[in-house]
Amino acid sequence: MGTAMIAGLTKQELISPDFITVSDPYPGQLEKLATHYGVHTTASNLEAVQGKDIIILSIKPQTLGEVGAELRGHIQPGALVLSILAGATIGKISQKLHHFSVVRVMPNTPALVGKAMSVWTATDEVNEAQRHQAQTILAALGEELYVDNEDYMDMATALSGTGPAYVFMFMEAMIDAGVHMGFSRRVSEQLVLQTIEGSVAFARDSQRHPAELRNMVTSPGGTTAEALYQLEKGGFRTVLSKAIWAAYQKSRFLGGLNNNG
Repeated sequence: MGTAMIAGLTKQELISPDFITVSDPYPGQLEKLATHYGVHTTASNLEAVQGKDIIILSIKPQTLGEVGAELRGHIQPGALVLSILAGATIGKISQKLHHFSVVRVMPNTPALVGKAMSVWTATDEVNEAQRHQAQTILAALGEELYVDNEDYMDMATALSGTGPAYVFMFMEAMIDAGVHMGFSRRVSEQLVLQTIEGSVAFARDSQRHPAELRNMVTSPGGTTAEALYQLEKGGFRTVLSKAIWAAYQKSRFLGGLNNNG
């Protein structure tokens, strides 16, 4: 996700790569980022945050304690911290870093192409100028939505944060079905990708309820009705709902881990 944010910010030319320093423990990843995006790289977290006004915390939630202990006292007082850790609460992030100007964000990987959906919230210590900075950064990645209740963050993690994976699996299944029927994979991919892109564009433009849009495509006794019958029979809605709920519970579980100690 950190790489997606770098890609989005540099592509939108919101910030010059010369002003971005990336820290990562893996030399291969640092080399890749330096080559592809022209950013500065280092293996030292302390070097990465030194003198920085904005710090994006993009680490595994399980490493928050270790990284927090390392950075505590080394983030300049006026800096803004943006955390994209799944499940890690603002309170725990602030406690671990001993820094209280914190924005918690849940973006998603379409940030790579400027089509992210980012949900965010902030501590009371984040001033108006910093809120504007956070909003500007996230708007450069796609759409952004501020929420004043942190409980919504775990919900956003399960719905939009993890959502691209659901869509990609759905796409994969449709493409494979096309190949099974006899299309080449290239043609099947073209049909599926354009169908999904067109359907999203149509839904946005029409502003109608998805059920109404679905009914527009469904003729009584027709091919669509038969296909939808099989999806309902297979528990499509139920399985998808359970998957999203499982992701939500996992995010809450990770937050619980982060809140212990």
